Amino acid sequence: MPFAHRLALRGGIGERPLWNRSLFKREPIVYAPIEPRSLPKDAEAMTETIPADRCRLVLIAPSAPDAADAEERVSAALAGGDVASLILPAYDLDEASFQRRAERLTPLVQERGVAVVIAGEPRIASRVKADGIHVEASKAELANTIHKYQDRMMVGCGGVKTRDDALELGETQPDYMFFGRFGYDTKPEPHPRNLGLGAWWSEMIELPCIVLGGADISSVEAVAATGAEFVALSSAVFAAGVDPAEAVRRANSILDAKAPRFEG
Repeated sequence: MPFAHRLALRGGIGERPLWNRSLFKREPIVYAPIEPRSLPKDAEAMTETIPADRCRLVLIAPSAPDAADAEERVSAALAGGDVASLILPAYDLDEASFQRRAERLTPLVQERGVAVVIAGEPRIASRVKADGIHVEASKAELANTIHKYQDRMMVGCGGVKTRDDALELGETQPDYMFFGRFGYDTKPEPHPRNLGLGAWWSEMIELPCIVLGGADISSVEAVAATGAEFVALSSAVFAAGVDPAEAVRRANSILDAKAPRFEG
């Protein structure tokens, strides 16, 4: 399975890339083994059906004020089919409240064989034994986070608005690049800028990318067409009146039918 598809799987991370000091796709990437993590038996069975050759789903947890409601909707979504990882933003929660939510959601999600990525709070990510950290910060701050944490967990990068931003931040060698902004998936279709950045990045750069989809499940097709390894969904799955399990099932069905297949 290509690195980009092991990247966001708990227990499925079997190798990491050794960089050739260039982000650009000029030389074959070389892999080195790292110790795989163990999974519950039901999660191990789930990994057998992971689509290895197409764009996969990343979910962004809802900003529900009721923690129990958020947990119920996330659980329902994960029951709907393949999900690579869940990104958990703090939204408007204070640090203590965010940690309590992360403490409850992290094991619930990990038991399904799905990675948990904590947005913006490395210390909380460590405390709750998350699988990754999502950073939207300066190049220096991102580099510092990578230096301190990347030997223990994934460190991904977001907050990118331009190609220059992406290349500058990419020099720090995060585990992925995220194109989009949490909470801005309010229109049915993905933002054109995010699609453009995703298509350019996927064509030129070795590092995997995640592109934010729109508020309609069908938007996964447009993201997959860019060549992005992952499509992120939030409102399309967790908005009021949406059945999260059915939304995930439909998204995977569209990707199975329409997403381009990766080579290798």
